[in-house]
Amino acid sequence: MAQLSEVTDPGFLDGIETWTMDQVRAHRETTTELETSLSYLRRIVQGRLDIVLAEQHHREHGEPAGLHELVAELPSILSGNVHAPGVGRLPATFAPGDAESGMEAGLEEILPATRLGSLPELPDAELRDVATRLTDFERSVSAQRRAVLDVLDRLQDEIVRRYRTGEVTVDHLLS
Repeated sequence: MAQLSEVTDPGFLDGIETWTMDQVRAHRETTTELETSLSYLRRIVQGRLDIVLAEQHHREHGEPAGLHELVAELPSILSGNVHAPGVGRLPATFAPGDAESGMEAGLEEILPATRLGSLPELPDAELRDVATRLTDFERSVSAQRRAVLDVLDRLQDEIVRRYRTGEVTVDHLLS
């Protein structure tokens, strides 16, 4: 799978007009895999953030919840931010690839999955700090994903251009 720095490098699409159709499609496929990984990572970050915010909500309303209550609420907590605004895209792949290890490590540094069960025990200040750091991390992942989507759009535009101009035809797909 392509690395984020490679795909978002301004030179990644240099000479796209001279690439073969197979090269364009190969770049689109690797870019799509990266976007799927980023999308998956963003959703994992959002899920952890939603759990932290639910714990904060309980505390702010004088309803401190224990681990049992938090676990019981997980279906409603995690179903809140499933769809992003906009028309969205149909996924070309359904399994996430490997996200860049540094990004996953960044999430684990903020709030390891193994620590989710101890949220009710965290001091208020530490819980606020985790929420802030997760929010910032989610924004960073979303911005990186947007940059990858821009590259994906450019690749798709090139494919469409080639079909519109007759440079390639549907027969190319069948051969």
